[in-house]
Amino acid sequence: MKRIPCQFTYATTLAVAVALFAFMVLANPSPSRAASSEPGMATAGKASRPDRVEARIKELQTKLKITPAQEELWNNVTLVMRDNAKKMEELINARSEAASTMTAIDDLKSYGEIVEAHAEGIRNFIPAFEPLYASMSDAQKKRADTLFSHHGLKKSKAKRK
Repeated sequence: MKRIPCQFTYATTLAVAVALFAFMVLANPSPSRAASSEPGMATAGKASRPDRVEARIKELQTKLKITPAQEELWNNVTLVMRDNAKKMEELINARSEAASTMTAIDDLKSYGEIVEAHAEGIRNFIPAFEPLYASMSDAQKKRADTLFSHHGLKKSKAKRK
């Protein structure tokens, strides 16, 4: 029997777990997150998805201290954020509407579409964000690094070392 390297198994498991967590957050917002001090979570209460995206855009703009010279680059980022949110909302709404009649296979396929849309959204976000990041001061970059980091993943990696 051929043995699969642990690193591959762990990476695959971690990727699936992150995708599942992202889906659960998007598909089932919890009012308890509204009071969270985590970046971006202050907007996650009972607001609609488009409202949460707009609140997140304003929050990031404020926290990143986007300058007038960076406005055009920032606008490119916000267009991608809104487009990504719209795609996710359409898929989540379709999944929700069909939930009562879905088979296990339908459910898995629907979930796969959402995961793929999330991955595509990240792939679209990066080229829009890179020029903005390159234009940032060191202080802005440091704040962006903090806002976009995944602290839980970093902590779990540190424990394994």
